[in-house]
Amino acid sequence: MAQLFHRSANTIARASILGAVLALAVTGGMLWALYRSGYQTEVGVPRQQPVPFSHKHHAGGMGIDCRYCHTSVENSSYAGLPPTETCMSCHSLIWADAPVLEPVRASFRTGEPLQWTRVYRLPDFVYFDHSIHVNKGVGCSTCHGRVDQMPLTWRANTLLMEWCLECHRQPEHFVRPREYVFQMDWNPPADQLSLGRRLVAQYNIRKLTDCYTCHR
Repeated sequence: MAQLFHRSANTIARASILGAVLALAVTGGMLWALYRSGYQTEVGVPRQQPVPFSHKHHAGGMGIDCRYCHTSVENSSYAGLPPTETCMSCHSLIWADAPVLEPVRASFRTGEPLQWTRVYRLPDFVYFDHSIHVNKGVGCSTCHGRVDQMPLTWRANTLLMEWCLECHRQPEHFVRPREYVFQMDWNPPADQLSLGRRLVAQYNIRKLTDCYTCHR
């Protein structure tokens, strides 16, 4: 029987298969890089708000404690957002006529709450409790970054599962004494590992890595 294909067909077939494998690998790598990029995770991207609230001014410059606005952070899964009345407790006297604060005054007059843009949003299938973390010695800045240096708020960490598991697997590297949880400029000491191990035992911190811990 006469040969149907030229001998070069073998080379072409091998090259085609190799090219397809390389194309798949490159495409997969690009998608993986996009998945972890700031475009997807929004790390470092300031979020526009109805009022350009500055944590740098309020928490950093004025030294207002996180709990003044986020009142439920120590006893609830949700940290809470301040009602307009909290804002007006100061701004009825300070910058009372500033145009930039008109949305706040309008909210106070009408009773309609301000529609803040969420900076951190977890999927519906992920359970997170602020109070547990706060009471186990996880500082605000550990997850939210140096909010006291942010003129507009942005996401400081990816919220990817591997990021959460890094702490859940080795909490001794991240926990701090409870009295410093809300101190933004707290820095881990040179003996953090020793301190962390002691706090893990003292606060009865368990290394929770089972799926059902967060996925309920």
